Amino acid sequence: MELVKKQIVKQWSGKPVTDQFLIDEDYNVPDNKKDIKKVMISEGELRIEEIRKVDNYVKVHGKLLFHILYVTDEAEEKMAELSGQFPFEEMVYTEEERGDWLIRSTRTDVTAVMIHSRKLNIRTMAEMVLVPETGEEGELTVDVEGVDRCCKKKADRRVLKMQNTLRDTYRIKEEIRLPKGKENIAALLWTDMKPQRLDTKLVADSLIVEGELLVFCFYETPDETLNWIEEPVRFEGRIPCPGADETMYHQIDTAFTDENAEARLDEDGEMRIIGIEASLEVKASVFEEEEVELLEDLYSLSCNLTVQKEMQECEQLVMQNHLKCSVSETLSLPELKDNIFQICHTSGSLEIVRTEAKEEGIQVEGILHIGFLYVKPDDDIPFDTWQGMVPFTCVLECNEMYPDVRSSLNGYIEQLSVNLLGQGKAEVKATVSFRALVRRPVSIENIAGLTVEERSMEELAKRPGIVGYAVKDGDDLFGLAKRFGTTEESICEVNGIEKEKGLQPGERILIFKENLSIL
Repeated sequence: MELVKKQIVKQWSGKPVTDQFLIDEDYNVPDNKKDIKKVMISEGELRIEEIRKVDNYVKVHGKLLFHILYVTDEAEEKMAELSGQFPFEEMVYTEEERGDWLIRSTRTDVTAVMIHSRKLNIRTMAEMVLVPETGEEGELTVDVEGVDRCCKKKADRRVLKMQNTLRDTYRIKEEIRLPKGKENIAALLWTDMKPQRLDTKLVADSLIVEGELLVFCFYETPDETLNWIEEPVRFEGRIPCPGADETMYHQIDTAFTDENAEARLDEDGEMRIIGIEASLEVKASVFEEEEVELLEDLYSLSCNLTVQKEMQECEQLVMQNHLKCSVSETLSLPELKDNIFQICHTSGSLEIVRTEAKEEGIQVEGILHIGFLYVKPDDDIPFDTWQGMVPFTCVLECNEMYPDVRSSLNGYIEQLSVNLLGQGKAEVKATVSFRALVRRPVSIENIAGLTVEERSMEELAKRPGIVGYAVKDGDDLFGLAKRFGTTEESICEVNGIEKEKGLQPGERILIFKENLSIL
């Protein structure tokens, strides 16, 4: 006797851990950079290099990469930039022993303060969201072999199984050409690249990525004036994903890193091209939904079977979708009432604070961190910056919700604008795009073992040959056939019942022991 089992690989994800830590370092201005009078913009990102479990801690090693735009301290003030990095090592406490730890998201809030014109204190509040994940193998019993005169009850169950995991990097290399009317580039001062759209889909053995980066470049012209350009840069590529196809689903985390912009010469020898390079880091889990015919129960007409069952937790797909929500807010900016002519660039980042399953869908609480570069009435340095935040709450609709759903959710700002309304007020409008994979756990009573014993003649003799039976609520053909030692087909034949229609409560039927004929 042998149970036939189907292997199912399930994704296990532990509870996310949010870790906040401080990187506080002094930085000496390099000799080839001019003295600093005022810091305009300070930004940074964490570059993770190693994640390793050490006893009850997760050790995270990496670098903080920072970028600063500043006003020079000289007779004729100018704008300049500098970049640098600090190593960091963080120990995150955890009692979870399962899985491999991954970084789900990172955030940094960088503040650069002048100590003097050649030295900065760079204080960064950093945040990482870590989660343990692993693939777990399970078995579902679908059949049995080697049991004499065996009657089986089977049922179809929809199961979500993990087909593959993917970690890869897609390199983006594109160019922007200055439109007519824009002056040539002498030096790039500041570059900001943010995803404006990112679509992904599975095809045969590949993951297709398609999207747009919104690229802003602030530059100095040959006559030492300041100018800027903002253009969308489209990209499309293919990442190998063996075994994938169009019918499968995927949970994906992405991050743009290694952004770089450089001025290049065009065909006429003029500096009118900006070369754009960036890396799209992709971590994905690929799932396949399968209809599995499970062996629910069985018995034999010639021997006694003892079935051992155990609960097996699987998952079913609820939804995979790209969802959007709109955010609108009016800001009061009295400090800028008479000090702003034009907003030339707006940038932002998304922080997801909390998600919760509701009856109508997934409620998301988040924060939009917003900053803009604007023109002000100043003959020397006619630019300045503003930074703030806009909290929001939205509900991502889902037609089928359960209290115990598991949602994998990430997002980005697809569109962002800040419009001046006058009287020290500005209107923020944003479209936030989310990628959601929603699953729910299902418990399956699975046959884990089977014991076979011979049936004695005395036991067979004690069973009644004919039984008159009144059908009760909950009765079915298989259960009655198993109970009285016959087959479903026999009950149907004797009583003129169509097997597909089954039994009706209150119906009276005759049940004959197998091999007993009507004389």
